[in-house]
Amino acid sequence: MTHPRALLSLAVAAFAVGMSTLAVLQQRAFETGRFDVGNLAQVVWSTANGRFLEITDVNGDQISRLGAHFDPIVVLLVPLWWIWPSPELLLVVQAVAVALGAVPVYLLARKHLGSELAGLVFGVVYLLYPPTQWLVVDDFHPVAFATPLLLAAIWFLDEDRLLPFAVCAGAACTTKEQIGLAVAMLGLWYAVAHGRRRAGAVIFGVGTAVAVIATAVVVPLYAPGTGSPFEGRYASVGGSPAGIVRGAFEHPLRLLQELTEHRDLAYLVDLLAPLGGLSLLSPLLAATALPEVALNLLSDTPTQTSIHFHYTAGAIPGLVAAAVLGASRVQRRWPTHSRALGTGVVVVVVASGIVLGPLPIWAHVPFGSSLAVDDHVVTGHDRAAARVLDAIPSDAPVSATNTLGAHLSERRRVFNFPVLREATWIAVDLKRPSYRDNPPGSQFGRAYARIRRSGDWVVVRQEDGVVVLRKKA
Repeated sequence: MTHPRALLSLAVAAFAVGMSTLAVLQQRAFETGRFDVGNLAQVVWSTANGRFLEITDVNGDQISRLGAHFDPIVVLLVPLWWIWPSPELLLVVQAVAVALGAVPVYLLARKHLGSELAGLVFGVVYLLYPPTQWLVVDDFHPVAFATPLLLAAIWFLDEDRLLPFAVCAGAACTTKEQIGLAVAMLGLWYAVAHGRRRAGAVIFGVGTAVAVIATAVVVPLYAPGTGSPFEGRYASVGGSPAGIVRGAFEHPLRLLQELTEHRDLAYLVDLLAPLGGLSLLSPLLAATALPEVALNLLSDTPTQTSIHFHYTAGAIPGLVAAAVLGASRVQRRWPTHSRALGTGVVVVVVASGIVLGPLPIWAHVPFGSSLAVDDHVVTGHDRAAARVLDAIPSDAPVSATNTLGAHLSERRRVFNFPVLREATWIAVDLKRPSYRDNPPGSQFGRAYARIRRSGDWVVVRQEDGVVVLRKKA
């Protein structure tokens, strides 16, 4: 019989290869965007070329990436970029990193459920968990690295190995500004569940301090305006972190209302149901997901309360690890039903993946998800776009629509059309407007028509609605 560890290795490899292939195909099918594959490709390219974390913002200004998000972990990708200078590198590394999160899940389940087979079951459950899969195919975001790092941190903390925990937790904090709060909640769990109150208090304090400094000091310091550029998402509950805290005391009912909207409740079900609700049986560990989930529930941005985006990265580790400990509690209560428990969890997560997951195969299964089912298909339009973009010099300042911008960001200056600034080239897709691209006939259409009427730009190449223009000398 094949050893569970070998099967886990096979599952991790299959996930890494399969999901990275799907993500790369989406890039080649122009289903990714300047937001956020292009943004991060520019950050890594800039750092590799001596401009530390430099990026062109939505207004066309050169700023530090730290002015948008606290995710300096991307610097570690620079040596790999020297070997493979392509946005596809980011997508592959992201898939491999998330896949490796199954290893600490396996170790945690093997310890608490007492068998290699149980470890394998929960390692596979993590890989089949719909939010895990969506995390990999939602463009590229450094916060995805927080998922395997926090899972490793949970394992080391559960083993009382504080030094490797500190390394993993510290690295996780460099993936996004709020991840320090998840680390802080791990300190609370460690203090109560393990009885290590002093160490737990230190972890809680350091994690909180890192999150506060990253959010309230670092990001505003580097942001082109005042405060975080994302405070507008929380305008209804106070905007800034201080405003949210103040609003919680002054208008608690308003805060409660924001947390219990219909879409918010559906989001919670999508997070908890695929794990069979087992996370709720270990509420203190599940609470490590609370900061991320609360931020999403309070946001006015609908994508944050959807498992189809990267906003689950800080919540997945706590929910999956809590499911393992919840299963352990069930096993202790009904030891003769442990095999049925493992089978049930796998059945539930597979069924949830069919209904909620991103794999194209599910579209051919009854009740299967058809969302993004064709995003990996490279069409004639996509091949035409790739040919047209080849006309643009690699070092020229360019203004591009969102999906084209994901393929043009390895340069110092790249603007989001219709922002032009000193762009000497323009690339627009008139057939497929994407995120931040207003459809033809609105601002997008008026700007493009104005450019064509001006006589200052000449069409260099166009095919199937994708147009590249060069500014006249």
